[in-house]
Amino acid sequence: MTESERPHRRRSRSRRRRRARLRRALLGALVVGSLLLAAGGWIGFRGWQARAHLLNAAGLARELSAQVVGGDTERAQRTLAALQEQADAARAATSDPSWKVGRRTPIAGDDLDAVRLIAIAIDDLARRAFPTLLRTDLTSLVPAGGRLDLARLSSVSAELTRANDAVQGTRRDLSAVPADRLVSQVRQALTDLRGEIDRLASLTAAADQGARLLPPLLGASGPRRYLLVSQNLAELRATGGMFGAYAMIEAENGRVRMGQQGSSASLGQFTPALKLPAETRAVWTDLPGIYPADVNLTPHFPTAAALYREMFRRKTGTTVDGVLAIDPVVLSYLLKATGPVLVPGGVPLASEKVVQTLLNETYQRLDNKRQDEYFASSAAAVFDAFFKKNVNPRVLLSAFDRAITERRILFWSARPEEQRTFGDSRMAGALPEQDTVPTVGVFFNDGSGAKLGYYLRPTASLTVGECRSDGRRELRLRVTLRSTAPKSGLSKSILGLGLAGDPYTARTLVSIFSPAGGSVLDARLDGAETALGSGTERRRQVATASVDIGPGAERALEVTVLTAKTGVGQAELWLTPTASPWTTQVHSAPSCDQ
Repeated sequence: MTESERPHRRRSRSRRRRRARLRRALLGALVVGSLLLAAGGWIGFRGWQARAHLLNAAGLARELSAQVVGGDTERAQRTLAALQEQADAARAATSDPSWKVGRRTPIAGDDLDAVRLIAIAIDDLARRAFPTLLRTDLTSLVPAGGRLDLARLSSVSAELTRANDAVQGTRRDLSAVPADRLVSQVRQALTDLRGEIDRLASLTAAADQGARLLPPLLGASGPRRYLLVSQNLAELRATGGMFGAYAMIEAENGRVRMGQQGSSASLGQFTPALKLPAETRAVWTDLPGIYPADVNLTPHFPTAAALYREMFRRKTGTTVDGVLAIDPVVLSYLLKATGPVLVPGGVPLASEKVVQTLLNETYQRLDNKRQDEYFASSAAAVFDAFFKKNVNPRVLLSAFDRAITERRILFWSARPEEQRTFGDSRMAGALPEQDTVPTVGVFFNDGSGAKLGYYLRPTASLTVGECRSDGRRELRLRVTLRSTAPKSGLSKSILGLGLAGDPYTARTLVSIFSPAGGSVLDARLDGAETALGSGTERRRQVATASVDIGPGAERALEVTVLTAKTGVGQAELWLTPTASPWTTQVHSAPSCDQ
């Protein structure tokens, strides 16, 4: 070989080596690409399987919930078996190695991970929570023959605790799943499941708490006495309505009876005023300590209940063990379980009409004395029906669940050890001094001295704003109030003192409570800056605007609120329960650490 041929030979070998490496690289790429396509196809197939199983499981879970609460044990057993089969298949479909690899990919990983967690949640409920609920006789939570069987109730307590622990654990796991970056279908599925589990968690928590607390509350270890107060939603107060009629409830060994009845007006007024917490007095003056009808100007129910109990003690010499507050909307829910009840000297009370009857028609056709008599008779009739009729436990538990969720049933125990068990639950009505999620309160107090609250139609929207450099977030709140009151024809009982000037104009004091540790920045009423009263209650800044709403008119209050330092993109509303339900929207935002 000549010297000139050697470089040519080397170049030729080099080209062959490069072509070989290229072929190997192309072959490797082809193999990897084929594997990825196959894996993607497999994940897609498994995803389709998981979706089908999850849809089937969701429908079965809804059926099972109704059957368990309704006591249909035979059908529930069959439904549970089918649910467990579907839930197990969905979990298996999202557990194989290809799915695990897919969860690590930057594009689809979050969605695949969320679908797997949804499958795990439903499977956990099917294996841990529902079998326990199915073994539990929920009819033990319902009175029969005028009493609750406390021994039977205690026997199911441990089962209910286990079921509730499983549900609450699943709820916590799902709440930790970030939803912001998910595709719309997966995000909606996660949102829907969270909503279903929130409702189930509320029910199991209430059942668990009831099974543990009802025996001592209903006199298992000695007689108890409570004040049952009705919140009159026609004359608004922060917790719902003015404390109007009251009744003494006496309980011993599960048997409950209604005793002495009266009205808040009969308790008179108290001068000097009862002692108030300093911050409560700074916001609401001495009024809650003077007038029984004003104890719940504050939304913190334990303060209102303790004041009312002391007023009752000073007036009657009787010391009660606690205060239970309800409103006519609660009665409308209960009457769905009991059916209509007859009231001596009045029209029958039915679920569809009881709110209108008690909050409006009664004031139109009866004088003050007959109004009090009718309210007392109505309370006694519903109470008697509730304890003595055979009621559907499914309807009854759903009624209690809805009423507690809407903060229409509030309870305070004068015994600290019992009160602590309620914590910050909705039923306790306690305004917490710390937030898990930034919570804005919108509370109404009547400023008219009238009963025009029945005609108000409220809406609220809360929007989470941008993240600030100081770690806080701005929240934009919009509250609208519309009055459906007529321009004439209302009775003196409804028009009352007419403190707004025009007797048909409702004056409503709207108090905005910032999130704990936050503040209220500014407010505009119908687009114009408006004056605000200001104070602090339980680590929340309170700003109050006076809003006059004429018949047929609508007013809009827009408020900017600041949170404490937080990275979360969610927010919640706490609202005064009203005769007509609120229309609300909460617009969340991505968390600040994204």
